[in-house]
Amino acid sequence: MITRYNLYRAAAINGSPLEGVSSGRALEVMEQAARHDLPRSMRAEWTELALLQLQTGNTAMIVFLLAVVLGISISAAHAQQAWKPERPVTIVVPYSPGGGTDTLARFVSKELARIWGQPVNVENNAGADGLIGSRRVIEAKPDGYTFLVQLPSLTLNAHLPGFKGADPAKQLMPISVFATLSGVLVANSSLPGATAAEVMQNCRSAAKPCSFGTTENTARLQAQRLLVDYPSMVVVNYKGGGQLITDLVGNNLNLALMGYTAVIPHLKSGNLKLLLSAAKTRTAVLPNVPTAVEAGFPLLESETWYGLFAPLGTPQTIIDSVAASIREAVKSESFLTSIAVLGGSPGGNTPAEFAAQVRSDSERFSALIRQFPIQ
Repeated sequence: MITRYNLYRAAAINGSPLEGVSSGRALEVMEQAARHDLPRSMRAEWTELALLQLQTGNTAMIVFLLAVVLGISISAAHAQQAWKPERPVTIVVPYSPGGGTDTLARFVSKELARIWGQPVNVENNAGADGLIGSRRVIEAKPDGYTFLVQLPSLTLNAHLPGFKGADPAKQLMPISVFATLSGVLVANSSLPGATAAEVMQNCRSAAKPCSFGTTENTARLQAQRLLVDYPSMVVVNYKGGGQLITDLVGNNLNLALMGYTAVIPHLKSGNLKLLLSAAKTRTAVLPNVPTAVEAGFPLLESETWYGLFAPLGTPQTIIDSVAASIREAVKSESFLTSIAVLGGSPGGNTPAEFAAQVRSDSERFSALIRQFPIQ
């Protein structure tokens, strides 16, 4: 198709008419070519050629060229709607049931099922800090029926000491972030201290070391940064939020930095206490909870994205279509209400924007892991 474009380009430059090509046929060819993703960088060139043809009176070429320039984005939008699943879809969550990632994945899967008119099943496949579930999707057929929900920790795996094999983030295709949330620092209610500073001071002087629970690698990295000031603290990594919460409520674990989602009922029951929010500013759902900076722990400030990935090799038409579906899903009243209760924000970025975010996070974590190695 690009060869045909080049022929038309040459004809336009030479000012020669396109014999036997009607305006209707030119439009038809334009639509076919646009569906094959004519580079956007060529739009300016085609616009210039169209203006040249205005001087020659070559109507068919003018229609063709202007339609290319103006119609690519329209055709691309049609292409996004060109694919929908025809059978049930699986979304893999590489963490245990009951945690924040699992909860958010079920929120978005419900909306996608409504949009697609097909069941969207959430499959929990925990282990190895999210690598087992990630590899399940990496090895899946790239046909639009298996997707992965992951967090920024995906970009950290390849930078961990002892990691072997290909970077999992480079074996997946980013589709879109569907939600962003900031974590919270919580403690068992029996731990002395009313504020984060008081609790951490108690941990510094306690005869028995305090334990700090994490569920994924970015939280482990933040724990390593805390160890600089609290070297006696013991970091305990869990496969998912469910078991961590069980141990935290049972006082087998003292502290945890995790998503707000999973701790809500235990805050209400009084089993846990909320010490700070990792958000940059106070949130509407937690207006009386200090931020990490306000509480004196700026290193704990962070924001977690929750994004959908596909196996490498998935056709771009499918990627774009699913991204469009996510943008529709995160605008629904049901989804917005669900994440608002958790203090979250809706996503909906493009595959290109999400890919850039993944690369940026990978570079940032690479630098941090050298400074604060995870053992």
